[in-house]
Amino acid sequence: MTTAPTDTPWLDADQQQWWRSYMGGTTVLIDQLDRDLRAAHDLSMAEYEILVRLSEADDRSIRMAELAAAVSHSRSRITHTIARLERDGIVRRTASCTDGRGVSAVLTDHGYEVLGQAAHTHVRGVHEYLVSRCSREDLEAVGRVFEAVRDGLAGRRF
Repeated sequence: MTTAPTDTPWLDADQQQWWRSYMGGTTVLIDQLDRDLRAAHDLSMAEYEILVRLSEADDRSIRMAELAAAVSHSRSRITHTIARLERDGIVRRTASCTDGRGVSAVLTDHGYEVLGQAAHTHVRGVHEYLVSRCSREDLEAVGRVFEAVRDGLAGRRF
């Protein structure tokens, strides 16, 4: 029989409340943003994030492995998602321009137009559901906290 570790830093009552507020709040926020995008544009939040990353890249193109890492998806999940976007003419796959061995996802002109329309829905939702409910100082604090979390977990992938 194994024994439970004794060095677990249990959360105090305040920390437990903050954690539960974070978990509940992020769940309902992301779910609502996802519902808005699906209803208006037939895009999920994950697909929207992929389109944003591609739109910001040189030539609107990113190697599939790099894209998976950038959006914290497994390679199989990114392949499945890109296949769906490719069927809709939003993205296309090509041999990597840099070495010819890898595959890159490229945002099409049609995909760029889809993203342009979806961005209005997404940003309005972010503003209505989050930004308008917080002070600038609170949002700055949240930004600092999650930059620290992201930086502390950088490199820990699937």
